[in-house]
Amino acid sequence: MTKFDRYLLSQFLALFGFFSLILVLIYWINRAVGLFDQIIGDGQSALVFLEISLLTLPNVIRVVLPVSAFAAAVYTTNRLTQDGELVVMQATGFSAFRLARPVVYFGLCVTLMLVLLYNVIVPASRTVLAERTAEISANLTARLLVDGKFMHPTTGITFYIREISETGELRDVYLTDDRAPGGTTTYTAQRALLVRGDTEPKLIMFDGMSQTYDSLKKRLSVTHFLDFTYDLGGLLTSGDVPVRSLDELSTFELLWPTDTLLAETGAKRAAFMADGHARLAQPFLALATAMLGFAALLLGAFSRFGLWRQIIGAVVFLIIIQMINNAGTSAALRSSQAWPLVYLAPGFGIISAIGMLWLAQRPRRTRRARMAMGVGA
Repeated sequence: MTKFDRYLLSQFLALFGFFSLILVLIYWINRAVGLFDQIIGDGQSALVFLEISLLTLPNVIRVVLPVSAFAAAVYTTNRLTQDGELVVMQATGFSAFRLARPVVYFGLCVTLMLVLLYNVIVPASRTVLAERTAEISANLTARLLVDGKFMHPTTGITFYIREISETGELRDVYLTDDRAPGGTTTYTAQRALLVRGDTEPKLIMFDGMSQTYDSLKKRLSVTHFLDFTYDLGGLLTSGDVPVRSLDELSTFELLWPTDTLLAETGAKRAAFMADGHARLAQPFLALATAMLGFAALLLGAFSRFGLWRQIIGAVVFLIIIQMINNAGTSAALRSSQAWPLVYLAPGFGIISAIGMLWLAQRPRRTRRARMAMGVGA
């Protein structure tokens, strides 16, 4: 790598880091607001919110990096053009393809980052996130100790607490259990305590009563009690078998799905193939956007007023590539034989950038040829 390549690559990487940081913060804060309300509203601590937020960061970074590569390429190219550095290099005989070599290096660096994110880091983070979410969902203390709100921790259960004292005592508790076929039991108590048992948490109610209604015999039984212990162990058992999502599976499992995986996730084979090939194709969008941003600006001549027309054209091309990407992904999800369409957007972007580089140096060759013909005449 020559000094010029290293210099240009350092410029791209520095601005790439800046734009990535800004975009990740904007995207992450936007999502963290809703996540904060959900987690804190469920009674979890700020540390749990921070943990969940950090586990969602790899997916945010995966979305942002291609846009950051495009922004860095456009900004750097525009600045170097205005400073005359690219003009000087072109005057020394550098072709458009030669000038684009450090851009290709830059795009491949970002592509490598995305390959690791798509195929290693994001699946691992989504697996940990799913496990942590399941643990939080099973946390009875967080889910039940919310006063002034009717809660339904599982099907057939309704739980209500009017007030929670500073000592942790539950006041005016209401609990309805209609999971048993043909009957409903309602518990009310003036006071209650949530304690941890040997194996499962228990709810100890004081000064209350239980009302059991038998819908078959049309009979209501009422029992008053001074204290009563209700086992909360099966309160969150919904009977659903936890399954993995496609984001948690490895790329190998997505590309070669077994019948067991198809049954476990409930997804179609087309979704497996589209997601698996997307993990291989989507990283090259970074290479395509970086080359596209550089090549589009290289089409413009030096101007003190800037290259705004070329920048707008590059943004339009970026939107077109995203539309092609969305259309190709949608088509691949409908048919297991349409997975090659996932590669359409990166391929179109790279080929378009190469075409722009060819056009960027063609006018200069034409002028040189005309000058040579004039001198010969």
